[in-house]
Amino acid sequence: MPDAEELVSDALAAVRGADVRLAERQLDRLMIGTGGADGARAVDAALFRRLVRTVGRLVPRGWQPVDLARLATRRLGPRDAGLVVDALAAHRRDLADPVPDWWEAQLHELAATVWWNADDRHLAAWSARTGSDRFTALRAAVDALALVDGLPPIAVLRPPPGAPAAATTRPAPGGSRMLERVRALLAKAESTTFPAEAEAFTAKAQELMARHSIEAALLAAPDPADVPTGVRLGTDSPYAGAKALLVQEVAAANRCEAVWSDDLGFSTVLGWPTDLEAVELLYTSLLVQATAAMLRGRGERRQSGGRRTRGYDESFLNAFALRIGERLRAATGAATEEAGPERLLPVLAARSEAVRERLDTLFPGVTRARLTVRDAEGWTSGTAAADRASLGATPGRPARPVRGGRRRDR
Repeated sequence: MPDAEELVSDALAAVRGADVRLAERQLDRLMIGTGGADGARAVDAALFRRLVRTVGRLVPRGWQPVDLARLATRRLGPRDAGLVVDALAAHRRDLADPVPDWWEAQLHELAATVWWNADDRHLAAWSARTGSDRFTALRAAVDALALVDGLPPIAVLRPPPGAPAAATTRPAPGGSRMLERVRALLAKAESTTFPAEAEAFTAKAQELMARHSIEAALLAAPDPADVPTGVRLGTDSPYAGAKALLVQEVAAANRCEAVWSDDLGFSTVLGWPTDLEAVELLYTSLLVQATAAMLRGRGERRQSGGRRTRGYDESFLNAFALRIGERLRAATGAATEEAGPERLLPVLAARSEAVRERLDTLFPGVTRARLTVRDAEGWTSGTAAADRASLGATPGRPARPVRGGRRRDR
């Protein structure tokens, strides 16, 4: 009789292959287990142990808890992604070294806790918790293992647990209070049905963030150990390319660089901490505003006798992203001018150069993509929606290409 580790390995290999019947047979063997009274528990223990070990190998290869949870949810669904989150919790439990605060914060955000009593009973407990039968639970565990076992290395944005700590830029004083005000403004922009109000709220939010970034740049004490860091923002389907373009536009307006990994469903944004905070907040809010505007545009199109098409939606969102980028860059430029460019420009130039160097180090083979306008009406409607939802226009600026995506011609 094969042992539990061999059964798990055989099931994993079969799930990765193209023979569906073989995969089903190997799952049946997992159901049978190793024989004896503890055969099922031995299989459960081996499966979970392998999953935790594989997640641990991904940690020094750039994968952060939120990255793994996001991708698992995208590929496996929310229920089965819980197995990956549980593996992250077990990995944290087993760490002997101190864990960075940001790692703990991500685990807390995911509610990653060791809620089960023993690892060899984890799958049975998860099955009961989710209302799944044993065969479904085994299939979910093997699928989760196949997913994490096949992930490639990605850019290491922050020193992970167990790595030598690297210095990072210190946040500017008063940042938390400013961010609370920005969140409140953007929440109002998302909830209002009046375009003029959304414009005013979004404009004020961008103004506050631009000023905060400038203050941080001027107050930061020069330190050769300080380097730009990064965040990853989800760009899931539908319209992943349009979402990546929105990330790129918001990042550029806040002196950051963005690279889209379309196969993994996220964009990596590189920059200084205060600028990255601005990008995260604005992208999340503007995605909500763009989606709401697109849905209103669909309704208007139906009323005029048109029909909803994927080309219309995609063109709408692309146009929205490009026009929003123009307005955000204009607001950032105005804030820089107000602060006094003669003292700011050398500082900002040095910070921008550091971001570009970080980009070249982490993504040496990055490519650029162009846009295709598939629906002129969608493009026009998206541009008009951005005019209503965002800041003052800066006509005539060239479109910024999305890094890392497929090449498109506009």
